[in-house]
Amino acid sequence: MRAKAIFLLLAALAFAAGPLLVPGFSGFDPRLYPDPQVNPPVQPAGWAFSIWGVIYLWLVFHAGYGLIIRAEQPLWDAMRWPLIASLAIGAVWLWVAERSPLGATLLIFAMLALAVAALFRAPRAERLLARVPVGLYAGWLSAASFASLGLLLGGYDIWLSDRGWAFVCVAGAVLLAALVQARLRRGPEYAGAAIWALIGIAANNWGEETGVSAAALAGALVLAVVAVRAARSGVRRRRGTGDAAAG
Repeated sequence: MRAKAIFLLLAALAFAAGPLLVPGFSGFDPRLYPDPQVNPPVQPAGWAFSIWGVIYLWLVFHAGYGLIIRAEQPLWDAMRWPLIASLAIGAVWLWVAERSPLGATLLIFAMLALAVAALFRAPRAERLLARVPVGLYAGWLSAASFASLGLLLGGYDIWLSDRGWAFVCVAGAVLLAALVQARLRRGPEYAGAAIWALIGIAANNWGEETGVSAAALAGALVLAVVAVRAARSGVRRRRGTGDAAAG
């Protein structure tokens, strides 16, 4: 267990160091696509990416706390392998994204799948230190992965326009995030990060692509409702379990 805790801290540090190793990255180069993606409608506004600062710091703190205080705790250990793998992929993602939109899209979906697996294994106790950082990370990836897919498909003129793919990928992100949050029944920070991304998409399209903006805001509202209902369902279930145990 301690070895995995060390690997997780190293992976978190390497992931957080990514922007330092690939300085100046501000999104996919529009020239990497046959149809250059200049201010694509599926992409959030620039300020929305500020959430990465919170995610980086919280994941490093999470991994450090896990090594120092919870290295031999089985409940903490259960989530480590998928999170290590996700962060290790994330450590090279920026380098790949500068060169290959297809490679970056495949990698970000792998990061997402592993992050969601880690989130479902995260312990319920010590929520701020265990579940919140993983939830924020997985929630943002749930939206970012579909944004990357929309950029790829729109940039290669596959079937739909970039605007058409923006609608499809916003719907895909909302559907995935709603399913995960409903099944999770806890951790509204997951939905919160996805909502933040959707609001960023809405802001980026405000006044230009009104339809995409409205779809993103509607998706954010849907996720907020799902998160509230899932949280209430989780509370009722825990109370029911407690009552049954008491009886």
